Amino acid sequence: MLDAKHVRSSTEEIAEKLLIKQFTLDVARIQELESRRKEIQVKTQQLQNDRKVGSRKFGKLKASGGDITALKAEMDRLGDELKASEELLNQVQNELNEILLQVPNIPHGSVPAGADEDDNVEVRRWGTPREFDFEPQDHVALGELNGGLDFETAAKLSGARFSVMKGKIARLHRALAQFMINTHIEEHGYEEIYVPYLVNADSLRGTGQLPKFEDELFKVEREDQSDLYLIPTAEVPVTNIVRDRIIEDAEMPLNYVCHSPCFRSEAGSYGRDVRGLIRQHQFDKVEMVHAVRPHESWDVFEKLVSNAEAILQKLNLPYRVVTLCGGDLGFSAAKTYDIEVWLPGQQKYREISSCSNMTDFQARRMMARWRNPESSKPELLHTLNGSGLAVGRAMVAVMENYQDEFGRIKVPEVLLPYMGGITEI
Repeated sequence: MLDAKHVRSSTEEIAEKLLIKQFTLDVARIQELESRRKEIQVKTQQLQNDRKVGSRKFGKLKASGGDITALKAEMDRLGDELKASEELLNQVQNELNEILLQVPNIPHGSVPAGADEDDNVEVRRWGTPREFDFEPQDHVALGELNGGLDFETAAKLSGARFSVMKGKIARLHRALAQFMINTHIEEHGYEEIYVPYLVNADSLRGTGQLPKFEDELFKVEREDQSDLYLIPTAEVPVTNIVRDRIIEDAEMPLNYVCHSPCFRSEAGSYGRDVRGLIRQHQFDKVEMVHAVRPHESWDVFEKLVSNAEAILQKLNLPYRVVTLCGGDLGFSAAKTYDIEVWLPGQQKYREISSCSNMTDFQARRMMARWRNPESSKPELLHTLNGSGLAVGRAMVAVMENYQDEFGRIKVPEVLLPYMGGITEI
């Protein structure tokens, strides 16, 4: 959430910056509400002062034994008018807050302009795509060939966009997750954390999924209790650990890594990537989350990306890093790097990690603060998150990049300790 005072004082300037995200801020409505808010606030303050003065007069008159009938009637009138004015002020303020909840984060000045993913800007590449002396198969064909991927049974159990993994493929999937989380803990200094897979609406509002993206969530309605939602990413519960807290400086920064399933209804994306594991309703991801001092967040952002890249480098999978343009930038992000891995079966790079600096946008929604030792006062902290990596997509990349002409898949060397002696699938 943006700073309400900043929005009120610099509405047109902020509107201009948000255009890069293809977002049109309703400047006229905000200015109208702000004008009303100021007017009502002045009136409310005057009524509060009048009632305060009247209360003193009432006390003195009553103590002296004078007739308080007329003054009491006046005080009752002031009280009713003040209550009505305060309710109206709250109504206007709530309307302003509802508007602000729908306004995305302001993009960093380095974010390139553009309408969609076609306008994202490549930053660097690592590795060279393998040249095959045969026609490489995609992961669906490879999975069907060795019997490790079963989409038909998954459809019987749950419907489209689910999968069943069996045998060595299931073990490869598990090995990748364990390898990723161990690397982040042992080499990158993250603390492992395990969180609920169901969260309340406050948690989703805190990270920015609600109210804007409710139709993309799986909701569990409960009688006489608050509804719960299946997490779309571990970012939601992990980031919300700092909600409504003041973190002491000695505890900063907080660096968490979490392996969890993710659940997404993918509303509006039907027809895209319906084949295979690329776009599923349920998938596993290893998520990195940081809560840091504001002046450190951009350095941590670059480190976050390098931590994700390290996984692909250890797996020897070619990839590229792109900066998302304004039109492709997420609601809460000030800047995002996507890491795209090379998939021979598609002959293209596909997203496997998205790393974002949210600056203080989520922290303001969550009231997540740290105590600045220089002032001893609480200040909003900065939050960042990134995939390290999407496990299913990493498995797709391993299957397609490590295949041979017979459809066999060589197990990458770094995964051998997790595969119980299995070297080939």
